[in-house]
Amino acid sequence: MPYIAPDPQENPGKAFERLLTILDTLRVACPWDKKQTMESLRHLTIEEMYELTDAILEKDFAEIKKELGDVMMHLVFYAKIASEQQQFHVVDVLNTVCDKLIARHPHIYSDTDVENEDDVKRNWETIKLAEGNKSVLSGVPKGLPALVKAYRIQDKVRGVGFDWEDKSQVWLKVEEELAEFKQEFNMESGQVVDQEKAESEFGDLLFSLINYARHLHINPENALERTNKKFIQRFTHLEKRAAENGQSLQEMTLEEMDVYWNEAKKLQQP
Repeated sequence: MPYIAPDPQENPGKAFERLLTILDTLRVACPWDKKQTMESLRHLTIEEMYELTDAILEKDFAEIKKELGDVMMHLVFYAKIASEQQQFHVVDVLNTVCDKLIARHPHIYSDTDVENEDDVKRNWETIKLAEGNKSVLSGVPKGLPALVKAYRIQDKVRGVGFDWEDKSQVWLKVEEELAEFKQEFNMESGQVVDQEKAESEFGDLLFSLINYARHLHINPENALERTNKKFIQRFTHLEKRAAENGQSLQEMTLEEMDVYWNEAKKLQQP
């Protein structure tokens, strides 16, 4: 179905006000909504964010629209709870982010000159430090998944110039870390010599690979999740085909499984 743009006379503020009014009503009239706290909503919000990111990776715009609405509802809900506790209002939230955006874009709202994206990021981090942040890395949430956190750490320090000058240097680092990881194995037995050291070296190897991906403008989280989805699709096909032929995966050989796996690979090709 083709996209139909909203009436240009329709005010986004009216739609936002409608959401606020509905949340006000639900907070008073709905037993479930009455009971919610910031803490009880937290895990639900995380779930909604993952559903949104799934829709983005699938390029499913109908689902993206729905999930954006769910996330926005949660944000308004938090502001509603805060206003009940006389902490702040949704208007304060909106004005705070507007003020921050203006302050951190002096090349748009003031007389600062920039030449490229790197200059913008460098200004952003410098302004954050001037605002009272103790470290460039203080804005990286502690609870982020490790892969995402590594990417954000690298991107943050890049903003103040701490980065490799050329991606070829990063690849040399990847090879160096791979060699150090290999040293933790007995190549004859295939056993780990020192489990703790091997884990540490593996972490270094992953960190350097994420860094190389960043230099190639590849988001490693998105790349890995696409591979996860691809694997799930292929394995699900394998299970379906085995069931159709009365075969049990536990009793099949790897070569037999590979037949269905390769079928799935061909089906996934554009």
